[in-house]
Amino acid sequence: MDQCDCTNEDIGGHDGSSDSLEELQDSRAAEEEELSVSFQSKYFNLYPLYQDYQDYCVQAGRDDLNKLNKVLLCSLTIPQELQTPIICHGLSAEDKSFQQLSIAANICLAKAPPVRCSTLWQDLEEVKASGLLRRLPDREIRLQELMFELIGSEVSYLNSLTIAVNHFHASKELKQSLTPMEHHNLFSNICQIMAASQKFLMDLEGQLEESVLISQVEDIVLQHCPEFHRVYVPYVTNMRYQETMVNQLLQQNRDFLHLIKNIESHKDCQRQCLKSFLVLPFQRITRIKLLLQSILKQTKPDADSISNLEKAIAAIHEIVTECDKGVQKMEHIEELVYLDRMLDFGKMKSVPLVVSGRFLLHQGPMRQRNVRISCFSNVYLHLFNDLLVISSKKYWFQHAGFTVTVHAEFPRHVKVEHVQTELLGLPPDSFLLHLYTSHTRQPTTMKLAAETRSDTEVWMKLLQCKR
Repeated sequence: MDQCDCTNEDIGGHDGSSDSLEELQDSRAAEEEELSVSFQSKYFNLYPLYQDYQDYCVQAGRDDLNKLNKVLLCSLTIPQELQTPIICHGLSAEDKSFQQLSIAANICLAKAPPVRCSTLWQDLEEVKASGLLRRLPDREIRLQELMFELIGSEVSYLNSLTIAVNHFHASKELKQSLTPMEHHNLFSNICQIMAASQKFLMDLEGQLEESVLISQVEDIVLQHCPEFHRVYVPYVTNMRYQETMVNQLLQQNRDFLHLIKNIESHKDCQRQCLKSFLVLPFQRITRIKLLLQSILKQTKPDADSISNLEKAIAAIHEIVTECDKGVQKMEHIEELVYLDRMLDFGKMKSVPLVVSGRFLLHQGPMRQRNVRISCFSNVYLHLFNDLLVISSKKYWFQHAGFTVTVHAEFPRHVKVEHVQTELLGLPPDSFLLHLYTSHTRQPTTMKLAAETRSDTEVWMKLLQCKR
């Protein structure tokens, strides 16, 4: 198997030395180029920060029920899994997927009161002057509100991104308290994401300038999906490491902690913390899909826009899926890096664990029957998608680890067999493990006993898997 050519970005920045000064300079040049796009939304003062936006919209939806003649602005609320602003706190090692990141991110800080008011499409002066509200059927008004919601929520999102970039990323004092690599890893490509949001909003508002009767938002989304893919996938992929890094800096770097508290106290930040700003892109890319789905539900089945709406939803879904894969890839690599430090191959030739495509399937303790002295010893199994490692626990310098006793290619050189435990005098949760060991090139058979029957069933199912 080939050695993994993982970059520092792939492993979440565990070793910053692999990034050259030239790469950082290129990154900064790209950020400066992205920031050259300057756009001020005409609706800037009508919307709160994105962190506060949802709570406000829910209340606004209640207040305007009568005004809308019982129009349900379904995009003003979102599904159960996203019912609170996604503000990411500490992410545990057990978070195993992009969806679990979403759940973990739903832990909120104290809510800051909105300083701006939100608005509806029917509240726009140009809409009132057009007379459309008297002519359009309720269904079309609902559809217009949903499409305007895409615009309004992007305004709110850009408001928050602007603070993230102008107050946190651009802080000279903050840059001085961090190494260039720390600063780069902390903020990732958030400047590029802000520039992408500006361009997207420019096109959305440009369409609204042409006609107060909104249409073709799905075409604009499709047009921007390649750029969304370029900027969102690496950012969301890096979020696990980014969160860990923030926690470490807050705990270990007093200058960083002091500076962050000062920046967060600025009135423009509205008592929102750094973490709530860093998680914004993750929140937004999932929200866009939900808004498009709401628009699709309200659109007539025979409308010309249906086809491109479905394409836009599929394109955003693909981006979310790529984000999911990126997060899982990082988790797998981080897990391999950790196990590579924990496993000691002793005098046998060591096996490099961090290789491309490898990931951990299952791990856990077992008891091995020692034939010579008719007793059991404790062993530990690490089953990867292409390798089985059996070891014993060891302790050194007050730290636990594992001494590898045998390893074999999986599944090619691994076979399990049920046994008549009573006849062989074995515990009921026992089975035979046949190996053609990688280091000795000799076949061996081990009598193993799991701790419970359910553990035995799990191991048997996994070890019998043919890939």
